[in-house]
Order: sequence, then structure tokens, then C-alpha cells
Amino acid sequence: MHSKLYPLQFEPILKDRIWGGEKLKTVLNKPITSKITGESWEISTVPGDISIVANGDWQGKSLNEIIDLSPDAVLGTQVHERFGKQFPLLFKYLDAREDLSIQVHPNDELAQKRHHSFGKTEMWYVMQADENARIIVGFKENSNAAEYVESLKNKSLLTILDTKMAQAGDVFFLETGTVHAIGAGLVVAEIQQTSDITYRIYDFDRVDAQGNTRELHVDLALDAINYNKVETQKEYAKITNESNTVVDCPYFTTNFIPLDGVVTVYKSGTTFTVYMCVDGFFEIEYNNTVFKYIKGDTVLIPAGMNTFILNGKASVLEIYIS
Repeated sequence: MHSKLYPLQFEPILKDRIWGGEKLKTVLNKPITSKITGESWEISTVPGDISIVANGDWQGKSLNEIIDLSPDAVLGTQVHERFGKQFPLLFKYLDAREDLSIQVHPNDELAQKRHHSFGKTEMWYVMQADENARIIVGFKENSNAAEYVESLKNKSLLTILDTKMAQAGDVFFLETGTVHAIGAGLVVAEIQQTSDITYRIYDFDRVDAQGNTRELHVDLALDAINYNKVETQKEYAKITNESNTVVDCPYFTTNFIPLDGVVTVYKSGTTFTVYMCVDGFFEIEYNNTVFKYIKGDTVLIPAGMNTFILNGKASVLEIYIS
């Protein structure tokens, strides 16, 4: 089994969304066919959306199948111990041609109680931003449930929420309970817990092609929301050929690597690693084989791959579980 280990890529799981566009093709080379593709799920074990290996000996097998074959070698010893055979993270690219709905995700405790699911702590790395693109994230000032409900009734919710301008390279870290929305004109890499639990609280009164509004989850959201002002934007170092920490939380660690040339990587076998190529191109050399990646590619390095070489000129997100 271990001799077979290699960097894994997966078939993208493409999702049409009312707010989606065509940048996943034009910016990230995804094989989209519609004009409203909002999401490319890169690595997922969400039920109904299980990633299928796209390359090498395991091509055609699902991520769940290969974890089942050898959980320690794929997930890593610590991840296997902590999560069993569950793959605990979900990786996506998003294209917001229009504003996403304003939403919130429940924490682990609430999500487990209501949905038998993980909660959804997540982060965004902005890959491309149109001029004046913005995100909505948290409250301007500390608020409370009563003020929030009142603002929904009189359609003034946007006046109490905080807005940040967003540019390529910006990172936003969203703990559960943070009210948020990606604004129009952004392409984003999203890293999150494996969960598809979203409480939609306001959708700008939009209707779909059939004239229907999308379901809202206002009541469910009430006790999921953190009403306090939060600081979500992350500053981080960009030292060339180093793993610069961007986010380090109980659910995942994300580093930023400005790759320029050759870097040898040593791993301990405790956790898988995922690389998202957010700009440029690079190669992974392992076992005398070269694997090539371009902007928009996502690759899963099984935990059993202890030593390998990165080579190229790229901006790379490196994600693992500490």
C-alpha cells in the first residue's frame, strides 16, 4: 500500500448557484458548462458529494474508499485517531458573480445536536477581486438578538453588519456564529470543516428563474449567531519558500508559501496535507515521478508521503491538521 502512495487529485464537483458565473473556467480552468457555476468542490466527503480520484492507480475510487483501505497512510495517525475514518475538511473554489446570501454556520455542539454534523469554521483566501468588491462579515458593533430580529423586520440588516473591501491575497477567518456573505466580483478559495450546514438569514429578496425565493432559516440562526463584533481579517508574512502561518485553529492550519524555486518538504505522518495553487504553477517530485499543477489545482498529499520536493513559481496554500 505505502509504495502506491502519490499526490492525489480529484474530479471537481461543480455546483450551479443563483449567484454563480463563469470565472471558475476563465480564471481557474474548471470544466464548467453553465453560465452560473458558483462552486467547485475540490475535496469533499459530504454525503452525496464524495470526491473521486482523477489520477494514478486509484483513479475512479472515492476518497472514502481509499481512506477505508489505509486510514493511517492517507489521513495520518493523529487525524485517524481524532476523527476515525472521516475526512474532516472540505475544500472549494467559489465564483461570486452576484452577492451570496447573508448566512451563518452553527458550531460543533449545535450542529451535532440538530444535524448530526460538524459545525463549520471556515476561511477565505481571495484569489481575484473586481474593483470595489467587498465582503460582509460580522457586526459593526456588539449587537444582540432583539436588535438583529428588528433589523430583519424593517429590512435594515445591512446597516448593522460590517463590510470590508477585499483584494487578491486577503484572508478572512470565520469562526462559527459569524454572520457573513461573499460579495459580488470575488473568486475565493475556501477551507472549512466538513459540513454543509448553512443558515441563510437574508437573500436580498432575490427570486430564481421560476419566481421563487430561496428558503431562509431565520429561527434556526437565532441561537447560532455570535452577536459580538469580531476581527476576521488575517495579516500574514510572505517569506519566499517558507510556510508562513495564516490561520492556526483547532480544525486546520493554513500556511502561505510564496514558492520560487525548489523546497524539500518533510512530513511526520501524523496528518495529510493539501496544497491549493492560488497563482502560478509548480511541480511535486516524489519517488522519481513529477506531478504538475497550475492555478486552480488542489492536491491531497497522503500522510504516508514523508519526503517530497516542491518546485516552481507559485502562490500555494498549505493546509493540514495540527
